[in-house]
Parts: sequence; structure tokens; C-alpha cells
Amino acid sequence: MADVKRSELSPEQEQELQEAFERARAALKVIETYDQARVDRLCQAVAWAVANTTTFHRLVEMGIAESGLGDYGSRMNKRMKIRGVLRDALRQPSVGIIEEIPEKGLVKYGKPAGIIGCIVPTTNPDLTPAGNAIYAIKARDVVIFSPHPRSKDTTFETVRLMREALEAEGAPADILQCLTKPSLLVSQELMKRADLIIATGGQALVRQAYSSGKPAYGVGAGNATEFLDETADVKATAMNCMLSKTSDFGSGCSADGNVLVPRSLYGEMLDALEEVGGYRADEKERAALGAVMWDAEGHRLPDTVAISPQQLAAAAGLSIPEDKKFIFVEGTGIGEEHNFCKEKLTTLMAVHPYDGSFEDGVDLALELYEVGGKGHSCGIASTDDAHIDYFGKTMPVSRIMVNQPNSRANAGAFNNGMPMTSSMGCGTWGGNILSENVCLKHYLNTTWVARKIEADRPSDADLFGDFYDPALEPEGEAKPTDAAVTMS
Repeated sequence: MADVKRSELSPEQEQELQEAFERARAALKVIETYDQARVDRLCQAVAWAVANTTTFHRLVEMGIAESGLGDYGSRMNKRMKIRGVLRDALRQPSVGIIEEIPEKGLVKYGKPAGIIGCIVPTTNPDLTPAGNAIYAIKARDVVIFSPHPRSKDTTFETVRLMREALEAEGAPADILQCLTKPSLLVSQELMKRADLIIATGGQALVRQAYSSGKPAYGVGAGNATEFLDETADVKATAMNCMLSKTSDFGSGCSADGNVLVPRSLYGEMLDALEEVGGYRADEKERAALGAVMWDAEGHRLPDTVAISPQQLAAAAGLSIPEDKKFIFVEGTGIGEEHNFCKEKLTTLMAVHPYDGSFEDGVDLALELYEVGGKGHSCGIASTDDAHIDYFGKTMPVSRIMVNQPNSRANAGAFNNGMPMTSSMGCGTWGGNILSENVCLKHYLNTTWVARKIEADRPSDADLFGDFYDPALEPEGEAKPTDAAVTMS
């Protein structure tokens, strides 16, 4: 990323940033003094301000109208994600002592991370601010949001409602702020000045966050794949694929882009996908779809992101029935030269057969993730615990959902134990520092207080095992003192 000089910002943008940070620092001094009960109540207040059905309905309609992206029905379901984030936040301490380990003499204290710069994606202009606000307030942080220009009004309105909720509770509204003159330069400068960055968006944005010189949590690219073995319930898996693929028109990195099926179940799976609302594109239609999805170099084209299957078909010069929920094609192979095995971020899915054993199928899945999506997510449809264990040990991803729809489960669901979030780290595979869901602990600084305990020093024979040779130790070795066992 080229260095961004402050003079490159317009005077209005520079003034807004300066004033936002001044207000943020003042608000931080106030929220730092709040006790646990106070911040918990504020979390509830801001969550309800945007997650009640009436208000969220308005925000969802506003966001779709403003950006032209997304599906009303499935986006409305995201108000449940806000409830899940609130649930997780309320169940954990964040002020004062947050953990004690008596046998180790350790006590941990939660402290604010400070001023968070949160970059908001156009596909989640309401959920991302709400989820980040809950975790940040719980940690006694303050947040400055930089909205995507394509959905800035929706994000601003979301933050405005939460600010009103803070004021109604007698807290500084400036605990949460939203910039009104967003641009790439503004986001870059925000990231340089913040204490911590939460960057949810494309890979270019994440690289900018990591280049800012400040601690940053980013996300990796997705290419979620559903893998079936011979024990899979085909009809249930097809339903899960449909739910994952159609969630907000496939806009999320977790939306199933590929399905890998044993050859013996391949025809049955194709039929099952049709039964749950999929449109099976033939070879000619597949070629037309490929032409509007990727350019000549295999780069995904932005105009097809998060649109309905009917819009996608029309863009390709096709017409499909109005009741079809997504389009699927038969894959032509796995590899960089095969575009249909890449990330799609829309209502299009590719189905690939595999031959041979379960392990052979996993090898093919590994090849697919070398093309894209390494570190993010995948699913397995199986009732064989040994297969699930093998898959868990082998796949280079941070999340594996077992018999669940990927995009509705891996960011947390009420029927699994994944932390609720709208930001998912993808480990070093995906160029991230985290291989877990970004949640409350990542918004906190932690102070460890250590008391002296009885020395825990195994003998050299226990430590070195078969390598230990007492003949190589000096005779009459002095018994280690407290200073000797306390290593710096």
C-alpha cells in the first residue's frame, strides 16, 4: 500500500477525522470508568436499538436499496446474529478480574483496547456496526466506523440509532461514531490512527489494514466447500447447501461455492439440489455464466456479486424460472484453470464428483483449497466419526461444520458452540493472525497478575526422556535457587 499523506485527504475529511479522534479520546476516558453492570446494560441498549424487528426491517430495506446488493428475507435473519453476539458478550466478564487460575497463581484483568477503527463492508452495513459495537462496549472501547461508500447512509443510520441509545442511558454518544465522508484514503488514515483495527472486507482492504502499522484483525478469502462421504444424508445435505448458498444471495465468504460428492452419490445429489430449488445449468449455459463471472484472466467480475439467480441468469443472456433459488453447474475440474472451482460470492454453485476412496476425495478437496479459500471454512456431511476426525486433522481451514449449512453456522449459531461474530480469522493459511472467530477477547487487553507458587520444575530425566545422560551433567550440581528457576 502506498503511503497516504494527510494532505491527500480533503480539508473536510481531515477535519472530520481529527474531531472524531478528539471526541473518541474523551469518550474513552468516560467508558473506562464504567463497571460491569453499566457496560452490560449499554450493550443491551445499543443491541435493542437496531435488532428489534421493526427497526432492523427498515435498515435492511435501506441497505438493499442503497447498495443494490442482498436478499431481504435472509438478511433479516441477521438480527438473530446480533442477539447471538449479545448473548456471548453478556455471559463473559470484561471488567476487573476476568479469569482466575488458582493452581498457577494467576489472575487476569480485562482492560480496554482503546480506539477501534472498524471498516464496514457494503454487504453488512448494519450487522457489522452492531456486532462490533456490542463487543467494543463490553470491553469498554470506543469505535469509529468507516462505512463503505456504496452503503454509507445505512451504516450511518445504524450508528445514529445506537448513539441515541447511549445518550438515553446517560453515556457519551461518541463511544460510537461514523464517518460521513468515506473513501479509501479516509479508511487508510483511520487505520493508521486507531489503536486496533477490525477489517471486514476484501483482501485488498485486509492487506491495507496489516500495512497500517497498527494491530489488526482481518479476514481471509473464502471459497466454502461442502464435502460428502458415502454416509451422507443427501437430501438433508442438499437443503443445507441451499440454505448456505442463498443466504443474502451468497454474498458471504462462507456461502457454499463448491460441493464435492462421491461418484456413487453424484447423480442423487444433483437431483436433490434441483428438488430444493436449484437450477441445473447445462454445458452451454455454464459457458455463458462463466463469461459474466470471470474475465479472460480468471478474475471474478464484481457486477455478479450478491445478486439473485434470475439477475445472474439475465446477465448471462439466460432466463430461469422465478421459483429457482440458486444456479448450479457441474464442475469441469479442480485447478487454477477451472474458474468454477473458485470463490463466487453469488447465487452460483459448482458440484464436483470424486472417484476412489474417502481419502482420495479429501485429497481433491485439498487441491481445491490450493486454488482459493485456504484457511476459511468448509463443511462435511457424514455420520462416520473416523471420517470427520480425519477431515478435521487434514483440512487447512479454521472452521469445519458437520452436517450444518456453512454460512449459517460457522459464524456462530444457537445450535452450535461457535462464537457469534461477523468477522472470521483464517489463520496463517489466509494471511491472518487469528484462526478463530473474532469475539470479545479480541477487543480486550489483558493484564496477568502472577503470585508465587510452589516450584514446578520436573527432573531433567523427566524433561529430556531418553536423551538425558547424567554423565554429561557436572558432579555436585547445586540445587537450583528461586532465581535459577525464574527465567527471564
